[in-house]
Amino acid sequence: MNLGMLLFMPATIAGEQVILIDTSTEAGGGTAREVTYQELLDNVSRTAGMLTMLGVGVGDRVGIFATNSVECVEAIFGGAFVGATVVPMNFRAGAEETAHLLSDSGISVLFTESRYSDLISDNKPDDLEHILVLDDPSSYAAARDEAFELPVPEDVDPDGLCSLLYTSGTTAMPKGVKLTNGAITGYVMNTNDAATGEDMGRMAVAAPLYHIAGLTSMLNALYSGRVVVLLPQFEASSWIDCVQAHAVTHAFLVPTMLARVLEAPNFNHEAFSGLEAVTYGAAPMPPSVIRRAIDMFPPNVAFAGAYGQTETTSTVAVLDPDDHRIEGTDEEKERKLHRLSSVGQVLEDVQVRVVDADSGEVVAPGVIGEVQLQTFRAMDGYWGNEEKTRVTIDDEGWVHTGDLGYLDDDDYLFLAGRTGDMIIRGGENVLPDEVEGVLYDHPSVLEAAVVGLPSEEWGERVAAAAVVRPGSGTSGDDLVAHARERLAPFKRPEFVHLMDELPRTSTGKLLRRDLIPMLDELGS
Repeated sequence: MNLGMLLFMPATIAGEQVILIDTSTEAGGGTAREVTYQELLDNVSRTAGMLTMLGVGVGDRVGIFATNSVECVEAIFGGAFVGATVVPMNFRAGAEETAHLLSDSGISVLFTESRYSDLISDNKPDDLEHILVLDDPSSYAAARDEAFELPVPEDVDPDGLCSLLYTSGTTAMPKGVKLTNGAITGYVMNTNDAATGEDMGRMAVAAPLYHIAGLTSMLNALYSGRVVVLLPQFEASSWIDCVQAHAVTHAFLVPTMLARVLEAPNFNHEAFSGLEAVTYGAAPMPPSVIRRAIDMFPPNVAFAGAYGQTETTSTVAVLDPDDHRIEGTDEEKERKLHRLSSVGQVLEDVQVRVVDADSGEVVAPGVIGEVQLQTFRAMDGYWGNEEKTRVTIDDEGWVHTGDLGYLDDDDYLFLAGRTGDMIIRGGENVLPDEVEGVLYDHPSVLEAAVVGLPSEEWGERVAAAAVVRPGSGTSGDDLVAHARERLAPFKRPEFVHLMDELPRTSTGKLLRRDLIPMLDELGS
């Protein structure tokens, strides 16, 4: 099924319903822009006609280098309508990464914004001729409005390429993950019922649409009739204001976003009186952060954790709202507090196994190994990288996630870091996540990161960086002492360097590789 049907179907049922609210127009005192299903469908149909006039068809790649907006959504669906492969790109990329994205994807058309014109111009390949500026009325809107309408999405092969989503590139240049029409539409339609015109609430989408979490949050809400409240970018105080001003009922946040919301000066219960659910994911959630969130948010807000990868077309495991309600007997409360460290249980369309890294054999419950997943939603491979594809997906279709973890006796999945992040000190394995968890338990710590540094004596030594609450007076030595009381000697960080912020990707993933040379120099 064509991705465009996720818009076409509900628009034929509830055409007059407002389905998008674009808050980018509120900058400078303006008002938010509301768009109905029918208005969105009309513009998408003309965008598709415009792309057809430019020679774009099934299998061609259409790039999008822009912040969240109505026009960005139009570009996504317009490309889908003609059967093209949609390539949303990281608009926070630097020059080298931008050049890689534009050339590696082989796009024939690019939608962008005027703020990125110089960056695109300086780094685009010579054969990229068609560039449409979404916020320039004389560019995109003029071309769209003059085009004929493509009223119905093209028929496409379920196994055909729907989207290229580039990974965050924590270890190297981003890789294009190939997601099929069947994978994305199957995930959305298996998770939601189509819109009926009934009030389904409002979903705040602050995660960028180039990320699988932001894209699927938008698609799930739009298909099911939940109004999508688009934020161009995330800022904690603005997000809180948006939730209150637009009566948001549902939201998705990555852990660093949630942590910053808790610290925002305008955090208050009144702002969240209508908020029903917050889903978090896209990066590991420190247990101390979700515990604080449960305590600080009003009781009407239910939390859910989502674990997944771009390679599995979003969520594969969920920690349900009930798991976040710390209620019952002392034993039940203890069990639920422990489960807050997990990512929950896998969904019905997913299989999970944990295997020994050396033998490949499935390990017993409670034993740490590599997490592997099998689902019809698994990627079709990495764009132009067959070698990496073979390493990541085996002959039986198991996705080798690179995540370390274990299953408990109740099939709750617990993560324990990445395979490449393991620190080996004097022959002993040290999981950075365990040490970070101890640091997060200190009341002053807002963020923590642990890495292994080269050591002639031990092979690797343990070091850490942390962000502490302003005015707390907490020093790095205080955190070393805190860890010393709670960890075995070989797991203790030799020092903790305090920073204003930790290096992260735009979606909150920690960039350990950037910390290692910095901490190595400090500790030498």
